This record gives sequence, C-alpha cells and structure tokens, in this order.
Amino acid sequence: MHSPPLSPQLLNCLTPEENTGCQHGLYFQDGERRVDYILTYHIKKPSSSRSNRQSSRFTDNAFTRSLRRGTARLGRTPPPQPRGDPEVASQDHSMDYHVDDKRLHREEFEGNLRDMGMELEKDEDTKTPGVGFVKIHAPWHVLCREAEFMKLKMPTKKVYEMKQSTGVGAKINTLVNKVTEPLYPNVEDNRTQNVKHLSYMFSREKQHLFDLSDRDSFFDSKTRASIVSVTVSSRSSMTCGPCNACYVLTFCCSVFQLLYEEWASYSVFYKYQPIGLVRKYFGEKIGLYFAWLGLYTQMLIPASLVGVIVFLYGCATVDDNIPSMEICHPKNNITMCPLCDRACSYWKLKEACGTARASHLFDNPATVFFSIFMALWAAMFMEHWKRRQMRLNYEWDLTGFEEEEVSDHPRAEYELRVMQKSLKKEHKTQKVLIEKEKLTCRDRLPAYMTNVVMMLLMIGVTFAIVFGVILYRISTKTALHMSNNPTTRSNVRLTVKTTAAIINLVVILILDEVYGAVARWLTVLEVPKTDKSFEERLIFKTFILKFVNAFTPIIYIAFFRGRLVGRPGSYLYVFESYRMEECAHGGCLMELCIQLSITMLGKQLIQNNLFEIDQYFSVVLIPLKKLIRYIKSKRRSFQEEEREKKLQRYETDHFLEPFAGLTPEYMEMIIQFGFVTLFVASFPLAPLFALLNNIIEIRLDAKKFVAELRRPVAARAKDIGIWYNLLRAVAKVAVIINAFVISFTSDFIPRLVYQYMYSPDGSMHDFVNHTLSYFNVSNFQDGKEPMDPQHQVEMCRYKDYREPPWSNTPYVISKEFWAVLAARLAFVIVFQNVVMLMSDIVDWLIPDIPKDISLQIHKEKILMVELFMKEEQGKIQFIDSMIPCGGKEKRNNHAPIARSRSIPHTHSHTHANNF
Repeated sequence: MHSPPLSPQLLNCLTPEENTGCQHGLYFQDGERRVDYILTYHIKKPSSSRSNRQSSRFTDNAFTRSLRRGTARLGRTPPPQPRGDPEVASQDHSMDYHVDDKRLHREEFEGNLRDMGMELEKDEDTKTPGVGFVKIHAPWHVLCREAEFMKLKMPTKKVYEMKQSTGVGAKINTLVNKVTEPLYPNVEDNRTQNVKHLSYMFSREKQHLFDLSDRDSFFDSKTRASIVSVTVSSRSSMTCGPCNACYVLTFCCSVFQLLYEEWASYSVFYKYQPIGLVRKYFGEKIGLYFAWLGLYTQMLIPASLVGVIVFLYGCATVDDNIPSMEICHPKNNITMCPLCDRACSYWKLKEACGTARASHLFDNPATVFFSIFMALWAAMFMEHWKRRQMRLNYEWDLTGFEEEEVSDHPRAEYELRVMQKSLKKEHKTQKVLIEKEKLTCRDRLPAYMTNVVMMLLMIGVTFAIVFGVILYRISTKTALHMSNNPTTRSNVRLTVKTTAAIINLVVILILDEVYGAVARWLTVLEVPKTDKSFEERLIFKTFILKFVNAFTPIIYIAFFRGRLVGRPGSYLYVFESYRMEECAHGGCLMELCIQLSITMLGKQLIQNNLFEIDQYFSVVLIPLKKLIRYIKSKRRSFQEEEREKKLQRYETDHFLEPFAGLTPEYMEMIIQFGFVTLFVASFPLAPLFALLNNIIEIRLDAKKFVAELRRPVAARAKDIGIWYNLLRAVAKVAVIINAFVISFTSDFIPRLVYQYMYSPDGSMHDFVNHTLSYFNVSNFQDGKEPMDPQHQVEMCRYKDYREPPWSNTPYVISKEFWAVLAARLAFVIVFQNVVMLMSDIVDWLIPDIPKDISLQIHKEKILMVELFMKEEQGKIQFIDSMIPCGGKEKRNNHAPIARSRSIPHTHSHTHANNF
C-alpha cells in the first residue's frame, strides 16, 4: 500500500518557538537567502604556545585571518616569529605551504562556483574549532538552468481527475482500506487522491506552463540541494571539491517532525511507512529502498504463518512418527559402530532418540509443501514489487525518467586515468583526442587479472577456514569422547555442533568486513567510467564474496558432510589421522538447522544492528551525559555556556555521521532473503525470524536516517537497480538448492522408496533396520578398534546401503543404494522443473503494470498533446490578431502548413520517450 500525499496544512504546523529554533543557521546573514548546501574545510591552528592556542580559539576572528591572507597575496613579510627549533620551524614552513596551496585551490573552486551563478557566504567564527563553513545558495535563474539541464519533471498548472476503478475489485479495495485504517500513519485526514498535476520536464521557455506564484517553494529543499550538489561535483574531480565535507542541512520542518513521529518511532512499528514523506525529504532512491523493505516485510507475514504451521505439524506428529518410535523403543538393542577411532566405544541406537525426534520437526512431508510454497512466494514477491514500483514511478513522476540521463557522466578517476593515458601517447593531437574518449579492455586487463586472482583467493580463504572448522569438530569430538565425565561424553554431539556454529559465525562476521574492503579496492582498480557502473561492480563483487562467506559452511553440512566418510574398516582420513565426519542417525538436517539458525540470528542481532546498538545505549547514556554536562557547566564561564547553546544548524549537522550509501542496507536484506529461501526446507521458522528482525530494522533504519546521519543528497531512481537481478538469481537458485536438500539431505526420498518398494505391508515399520548395514568387528584395521569397549560384540551396525559381511561381495554398495539414488535424482529433476514452471506461470499471469496505472499514463499522454496543441493555437490566434486582413487571408491559404510546422518536433519526441 502507498502513503498518501502531503496536505499543505502540514507544511506549516510548527510553533513560533520551534520555527525560530529550527531556522537558526538555515539562512544567510541577511535572513532571506536559504542555505541550500554546506561545504566544510579545516582552518589552520596558530603554531604558538599552548596557552596562545587556547586563547586563540576565542580571539582569532575573521578580520585577523583575512589580514594574514591579504599580506600573503601581496607578498609582504609576515611579522617575525619567535625563534625556536630549526627542525620544527622547517616542518611548520612546509605545513604552511601545504595549507596555503589548499587555500588557493579552495578559493579558485569557490570562484568557479560564483561564475556558475552560485551565491556563497563563509563562516569561520563558529563554535566548532578548526572548521570553516561555506554556505551556498542557488538563486532562481541557476535553479531554472540546472533543472532544465537535469531534465527534472515538475508539476504544471494543468490538473486532471484520476479515474477511480469500479466494480467488485474496487468494493473489495474500499473494504480493505476501511479495515486497515488504523495501520496508516497519521499524516493526512483524507487519504484518497482524486486529482493530480500533469508533470512535464522543466524548461525556461515553457515557464508559463508551471505555477510559479511562489518561487520559494516551487523547488523544494531536496531538489535545490540536488541541483547544487550536481553543480559542485561538476566543477571538481571530487564530490566535495577541495573541501573536507559537503552535506545538506537537516531542515527542521513539518516533514521532518512527521518523519520523526510517524516513522522513526518504535511506538508505530505496526503501521505502514509514510513513503511519500520519505521520498519528499530524502529523495526517490531512498524512498524506493524503504518501499521495497516495507513490501518485503509485509510479504513475510504469510510465509511466517505457513512456516509456523509446518513446524507445529512436525511437533504434533512427532509421537506418530514410526522411525523415531523404533529408535526410541526401550527394547531396541541395536549396537552401533564407534563414532571415532580408539577413543570412542560402541553405543546403542536408542541413545539417538532425542536427535531423531528433533529431526522430525524439520524433516517431515510438510517441508516439501513448504519448499514449493516458498518458491511460489518468491515469484509472487518479485511480481508484487514490480507492480508496486511502477505505481510509485507514476505517483512520483518518474515514468519517463532514464537513469542514463544523469549517470553517464564520467567519474573523476576515470577522466584522470584517460588523461594519464593520453599524455603517454607520442602521436598527433588528433589521435590523442580519439584515444582520450575511453579506456580499452587492454588498458584494464591488469586490473581484471588482479580481480580474478583476488576473488579466487578470497573464496579460497573461505574454504580454508571451513576446512579448519571441520578439523576442529573432528579433534574436539575425539577429545570429548576421551573425557572421564559421563555428562560430557553424553553431550558430545550437541557441544561440537553448537561451538562449531558459533566459531563459523564469528569468522563470517570478521570476513564480511574484510571482504567489503577488498571488493571496494578491486573495483577502484578497474576504474569504471560512471558512478552507476562503479556501484554495480562493487555490489556484485561484495555480494559474491559475502554470499560465499555466509553460505559455504551451510552448503558443506547440507551436501558434503557424511557423504565422504567411507565405512567401518575402510574410513576416509584427512592427513592420515583425522577421520571424516558422519551425520547423526537422524541425518544432517538437524545439524543444518542449527548452523542456519545460529548464523542467521547471529548476523541479524550482531552485525546488522551494530550501528543501531548505540541507540539502545544512548537511552542510558543520555541522562548520564546531561548530568556530567550540568556539573561541568558550573565550572565554566557564562560566555562559553552561551556559545554552546547557540550552535548553528550546519554546525550541529557537522557532527552527524556521513551517509555511506544504501549498499550495506540492501546487502543485509539480500543475504537475509537467501537465508529465508535457499535452505527453507531445513528451517521453516526462518521467515518468522526474518519478519521479527525487519519489523525492528525498519524503525532502527528510520531513526538512523532521521537522527544519526547527515541528510543525504536526494537522488532520482526509477527502480532498485542491480538488486532486483540479484533477488531473481537467489530465488532461482533457491529452487535447485531446496530440491537437493529434500532429496539428499533429508530422509524423505529413502522413506518413500522403502514404503513403496521394500515394505511388506506398505508402512514405515522396520525402516530403521532397512537403512542400517552390518559390520564384523574383526575387520577393523589395526589400531582403529575401541581401546576400552563397553560391550563385547561381534557385529555392529552403521548407516549405509552395503552388503553384509557374510555375502559373496561383503561391504559392496547394495542395489537399494542405487534405487534410492535414482529416486533422488528423479525427484530433483521433477521438483525443479515443476516449481520453476509454476513460478513462470505466476510471472505470466500477473501483469507488471497495474491496469489503472497504464490507463492513467495513457491519459497523461493525451492531455500533454492537448496542452501543447492548445498552446500553439493560442500563439496562432495571437499572430492572426496582429496581421492585417489582407495578410490574414494570404496566411489562411497556408494555414495547414503553418499549423503542422508550429508544433515543435522535440516536444512530441520527448513526450513519446517519456511514456
């Protein structure tokens, strides 16, 4: 569901006291020109004694600094300084030269901005020591020029009525809106919008089409800041030019207040997000992220309900599960072979009763249904998002927007690399200019080779760490079996599983940070041409590395553990001493569930909310900080206390954290989407935990954006970009992985094969005995038999399909193994194709563009043509009124030709592209 638009009454709802406090620092000294953008730079600290430095914080003013700069420009000798250490003096001289060079570069940059029409105002007499501020204001003519260059679509005077759908669907929609009325944020009383302004790309020649009665509010704060940001970045090779930082002011307006109350508050966790407010304050790109996150969280509700039902089904049927009942039966006297060499002894199968019962909670027929359901759920989610995205594009006037229009500008690093390449050429100027246009694949070949080698190396590091954890499990299991404590020996499996999963989690968290830095370094080496290309390459590398890092331990447990073990008397060893791991009798599905749950919950609770944890601590620390501040204030002078109270808005924003982009937020959710879909057959509660996390995550992110980060520059975007492709890829891979999990990791297929091929009465009785093979203990290798066997046995059992020792071909794989393998492969093929076919049918049945939006876009196209036709007819009538009668008759003879040429071709062409 979408949030309603803002009413004009909400834009002027602050009290006079709030208005005065909020506007402190939002305007130039004249109180009329609005601050659209802020640049900051370091101010050189005077190199004198400590006492002089302390006093200069309050006495050094703009006049003395300008006087020093004036003497430096005129070449006059500055006042003599006290003599001191020559080495220190030389260091100070080099630092002064560096500071002066940066100052001259900054002044040149500021001159370029003034040449572009920007109005600047400096403030170095602030309460922030060592920091100077440059306030930038974009006048009306600059805003118009840049808006036309950026092809911004602005609302015209033309207003049209939106067609309301009728019929059964409309009545159902009305009923749903009434039921969900309490879930809407309190941002406007009337939530329905029946009229809409016709939007058109701003043009200075077509200003009469737009409502310019209030020029101050025609371009809102985010649009003004976006225009200034583009201008600043275009005048330098760096985003902020030669300055240290640049940011948009946090306007304490009604929109900001509503965001804080109706979005960033934990008390409204059950409500829909005010996406319209988010877009109005932060821009379309951030608005799309939170709209996608809200829809994803909303879609997790049915998935969570079905997952809980599947889990409850497992709990309800655990006592009726015949295989686990046979294992737990008191008369069960099956002796199993040792789990390790020498230290481990023989054990009774009934000791695995708890594991077998727990495995049934996740390994039951309902998990197959749930896997199919989640595959269709993923397809429904993707289709629902495409429709939601298209609706937002229409409401936000992005239907004709193409990202290439603003993202094709070369990056500064790319232009520098091209310039370096051109300087190395010793050919004619004409050829050099041709070479400057681009970097070839040959130029990037060393970077590509480095990327491939480093990516393989990082993936190899992940595999090596997983292998190290395997050795830890093997050695720890052997050591615990040698313990004299019976409690320790009885809980060996649980202890090893849990500790190994925690170790994997810690390693994943550490490597995530390392891989993020490596991915950025590799992307910088490639020197992508545009910011969009840089972002997509960075996202792809980061996703590959983090995906492999998060899911390699899980993939090992699901598909490799217990497969490369061997058999008693002929086990497979690593380094000739470590015996490969075996799965518990209930299968590896329970261990897979433990690993998946610890990794998923650990990443969500520790890594993903690491930034937000500070907010929890702030609840306790803020009162303490206020008490300390109160005690200190008693010791300070009244003047210093007053200085702290009167910080300008741009000084307050300077201490906020800079915005680092949406990549970490998206990456967190994409990895979570992988946990929800890839191995959902082994952990049906994954959607529930993801839902609970996201409910909190939305409000934590909202509070972070509103209160903890500097306001980011608004960026236009019509979709979520490469993230959608990654989502589709994960959804497709999830179908294949779940097919293999059900087929090879669980006992679902062996149970079906036994029931329909080998069971004498078609039931599951004697299934456990059917899956166990015999081993003669006299066939143990020398030095591998138990040192202190607790039972004197001749035969022990192990889980495998092999011939008994008394057959003609002892310990050879039996025909039952091949029957089960054939059934498993057949299930994978059938499951994969059926589920993917069903997903494609869902994709085909649901149109990407809602019908009402398609009709409204077509209506806008017709209204736009009528608007320009009416304008041209008005021009012709005006010309006719100015021409004498004789000339009018002569002109009427050629009227069709004149009329046909009067309509500019560019407008029709642009309009066709827009729609």
